[in-house]
Amino acid sequence: MVRVASHRLEKNAKFVNSLNVFPVPDGDTGTNMSLTIQSGFKAVNESESDHVGTLGKALAKGLLMGARGNSGVITSQIFRGFSKSIEDKDALTAMDLAKAFDDGVKTAYKAVMKPVEGTILTVARYGAEAGMKQVESTNDLAEVMKAVVAGSKVGLKKTPSLLPVLKEVGVVDSGGQGLVFIYEGFLEGLTGQTTVDEEYIPDEADMNEMVNASHHQSAQGHFNSDDIKNGYCTEMMVKIGKNPTTDEVFDNEKLRSYLDGIGDSLICVSDDEVIKVHVHTNYPYKVWAAGKKYGALVKVKIDNMRLQHETIIDEDEAEPVAEPAAQEPIDYAVIAVSSGEGLTELFKSLGVTHVISGGQTMNPSTNDIVDAINKSNAKRALVLPNNGNIIMAAKQAVDLVDIPVAIVGSKTISQGMTAMLSFNPEAELEENEENMEDSLDTVKSGQVTQAIRDTEIDGLKITKGHYMGIVDGKILVDEEDVVATTEKMLDEMIDEDSEVITILVGKDGNDADAQKVADYLDDKYADLETEIHQGDQPVYPYLVSVE
Repeated sequence: MVRVASHRLEKNAKFVNSLNVFPVPDGDTGTNMSLTIQSGFKAVNESESDHVGTLGKALAKGLLMGARGNSGVITSQIFRGFSKSIEDKDALTAMDLAKAFDDGVKTAYKAVMKPVEGTILTVARYGAEAGMKQVESTNDLAEVMKAVVAGSKVGLKKTPSLLPVLKEVGVVDSGGQGLVFIYEGFLEGLTGQTTVDEEYIPDEADMNEMVNASHHQSAQGHFNSDDIKNGYCTEMMVKIGKNPTTDEVFDNEKLRSYLDGIGDSLICVSDDEVIKVHVHTNYPYKVWAAGKKYGALVKVKIDNMRLQHETIIDEDEAEPVAEPAAQEPIDYAVIAVSSGEGLTELFKSLGVTHVISGGQTMNPSTNDIVDAINKSNAKRALVLPNNGNIIMAAKQAVDLVDIPVAIVGSKTISQGMTAMLSFNPEAELEENEENMEDSLDTVKSGQVTQAIRDTEIDGLKITKGHYMGIVDGKILVDEEDVVATTEKMLDEMIDEDSEVITILVGKDGNDADAQKVADYLDDKYADLETEIHQGDQPVYPYLVSVE
C-alpha cells in the first residue's frame, strides 16, 4: 500500500504543484509531499518485519524525518497518529484500519496550532469520518478503504467553499489533492485494482454549488594510511523487533563487547526501538550480521578510510604532525534557511553560523534541520526558517535534538535578516527568541517574480509572463516591465515610518535595473537610505525590504 501510494503521488506531483493558489513558479506542495512519502516508503521497505505495528512505526519515523513543507509535515502527523493506533497489532481488521485513520486525524489537528479548514486537514477528516461510518456495516477492509477514499474526495471538493482563496482561483487544496493520491494508492495496493487518476478542478457549476453548501563524521587528522588499523568506517541503524533474521533478545553489552573485538572507535547506543552503531573495522559484513540478529537493518553506511585518506592534500607535509585538538562546543548555533551564495554571505555577515540550502522550490526537511543542529556542536541553537512553509518542519526538529532550540518565525529572507540585527550572543535563548520575534513586525517584505498563468486575485488581473509585486504574501502589482513592477511595489510598501530600503538582486536580476530602482527612490523619497546587495536567489529577480 505504501509503495503504490508513493509511486502514485510521485507520478502526480507536478499536477499537485500546479494547484498552488498564487500563480508563481514556486509550486512545491506535490514535490514536498512526494519526497515525504518516499522517505516513509524507504523506511518501510528497509524493514524486514511482517508485523503491522512495527511497519507502522517505520512509516511514521520515515515520514517524520523526511517531512518537507507544511503539507508534508501534516502528512507525517496523520500517520504518526495512525501508527500509534496500530502499534500493538499483528494484523489489521476493518475496525483497526478505520480507527487508525481517525486517530491520525486527531493527532494532525493537535499538531497544528491554528487548524484551517479547506486544507489537507479537512480532506483527512472527511476520509476518516467516512471510514468510521462504513465500518458500522462491514468487516471488509477494502470497503473501508474505498469509503476513506470517497470521503476524502468529498472533503477535497469542499475545500474551495471553506478557503475563499481557492474558490477565487478555481482550484482545490493542493495538500488535500496530494493526500487523495496517497489514499488512492493505498486502495490500489490493498485491492490490486488500478484506479484512474482523478485530477479534480471544479467547473463553474461546481463552484456555485460549493458556495451555497453548508459548512557524524569527525574531521580526520593527518596520518599515514599504513597506520590505519581498521580501514572501514562502518555504521548501521537497527530497528529492534521480530523479523526473519532475529534470533536473539537484544543485549546492548553483548553486542558492544562483540563489536569491540572486531574494531575500534566504537559507539553503540540504543533505546527501546533503535540500535545505532559506529565502528572502525576490517569486517563490515560482520557488523551488519551482528545487527540483524536483533532486528531489521534500517540504515547502513560504509566508507573506505584508506581511500579517503589518499585524497587528502597534506599542506604541512614537512611539519611534524600534531594530535588534532578536540573541538570546543560553541555557545550558539544560528541556523538560517536560504538559497543563493549572496544571501549566504549576507546572513553570515550578520552572525548566522550555519546556512541550510532551501527555499521556495525545495524546502528542507525536518531531518535536514536536525542534521544541521547536531553537526553544529553547539550548546543551544536558533533557527530562522525564512519561509512560512518551513516553520512547521523546523518546529518538529525541536523535539528531536538534545540541546535547547528556539524557532524564530521568520517567513521571508527580509524578516530573517532583520531578526539577526536583534540577536545578542550574550543573551539567553529565550530573550533572543523574544527580541528577534518582536523585530519581525518592523520590516515589510517584497518579492518580484513572474506569473506562470493568467488569473485574478483580490480583484487584480494577473497576466502570464508579467512581473508581480508581492508584499508580505499579497500580490499588489502586475506589470510587464520588471523595473516598473519593483517601483510600484515599493510605492505600496513605503510609508512615513520607513527609513531603510534594501534591494537583493537575484540570479534573474541585474545591477543596472536595481540601480534604476534606487535612482527612482532617491528622486521620490530623498530622506530614505537605499542599499543594493547581490543575493543570487532563484525565482525572484529582486527581493526588497523596507524598514
